Order: sequence, then structure tokens, then C-alpha cells
Amino acid sequence: MPEIIDLSQEIYDGMPVYKSLPQVKMSVHNTHEEWDNIKNPATQTPAVYKLELGEHTGTHVDAINHMAAKHEGKSIDTMPLSMFYTEGICLDFSHKNLQELITSNDVKNALNKDNLTIKKGDTVLLYTNHYRKHFNTENWSKGPGVTAECATWLGEQKIAAFGVETMSPGVPKVSNKEVHHICGELNFTHYENMINLHKLINRGRFRFIGLPLKIRGGTGSPVRAVAIFE
Repeated sequence: MPEIIDLSQEIYDGMPVYKSLPQVKMSVHNTHEEWDNIKNPATQTPAVYKLELGEHTGTHVDAINHMAAKHEGKSIDTMPLSMFYTEGICLDFSHKNLQELITSNDVKNALNKDNLTIKKGDTVLLYTNHYRKHFNTENWSKGPGVTAECATWLGEQKIAAFGVETMSPGVPKVSNKEVHHICGELNFTHYENMINLHKLINRGRFRFIGLPLKIRGGTGSPVRAVAIFE
């Protein structure tokens, strides 16, 4: 039996979101008691929830049109599904501190340490332990991130995507905007807000799946990301 490891955050009312992105609102839209015409029920059990949330909520993937205005039209529904169904590796950067940068040399050293290589079309996940240490605390928005130089190097390896535990792939006001632009220029993407990456360390290659919703014109989408070990 394959081992499937869930890499996605829960989605719930009031969960943390990046800066000015839409807040997550979740409410009961219909109850079973309402459907069964029970008057003044002692309890109410949800039958349908109403969700209000942005595309970039929780564990999500960015579309190319999110990276810069000039990529208009390259929406999430136009991106090939092969970008979201790949081989994957996970590298250990748990020694990185708050807002510390990850360079291409750091990535190369991590690859050498674990005797791994990056293949064309891979998804490369970067474990920093930021989620377990800082989720929903005052430091949640202060995670490590890749440099623009590192993003360029990753793109030059022709990967499909990289993924991080933090709310942004780069460090805000340091490298984050540039990292987004580089992803657009080199036509690869990234996942944000991942969890359970510690369960992938020192285990070699796995199947990665992070399929987005088919949102017409979408700039990104929440995903149920998983790693599968056969």
C-alpha cells in the first residue's frame, strides 16, 4: 500500500492569510433540520457550509498570471496539469532563522548532503520547520525565504515548482516580489503554506500531487497537496 502524506493546511473561519488578502469566512448555509422541516430543533447539524475566501488561501499554488501584469491570460485553468503531478524531493533548511534567506549554494549543499539531484519537471519542497514553530503566532509572517538568485537558479533547472511552509516564497520587502517575477519569466510556479514537510526529510524521491481548482481566469488556487511513497 502506498503511504500518502498530507501537505495541506486546514481551511477554517478566521485562519491566517497573507497581508491584505481576503479573510476566510465560513458559515452554515443549510442544516439537515431545515431540510427535514423540523421546527425549532434542539440541535442543528450542518448540511452545507458557505465559504468566502481568496484564491491564495491556505496551502495554494500561484498561477503565472499572478506573477506580473504582463502575464495576463496565463491563468490557473490554462496551466498544464503535468505541472501539478510530478516527482518531488524535499530539502532540509530547518536551521534557517526568521527572515533568513536561502541561496542557491544552500540548495546545492542540501542536495549534496542528501545525495539528491534535481530533475527537469521536479517539485522541490523546502523544509524550514516554520509551520510547526510559528503558525498563527506573531512570527508567522516572518519566515525564511529564497533569494532572487536562488529562484533564478531553480528556474534554470526547469523544475515545475518549488514549495514552502511560509506565506510567501521570498522574504517580504527583501526578495518576495522579485521571486514572483522570476517565476513568471521562467514559467514555473510555487506552493505556499505547506505542512508536514518534516515527514519527507531523508526519504528520497516521492510522487507529488498538488492539483488546483479549475478557476476560470484564476490567479491561483487552494490545493490538497500530497506526497506519495510507493
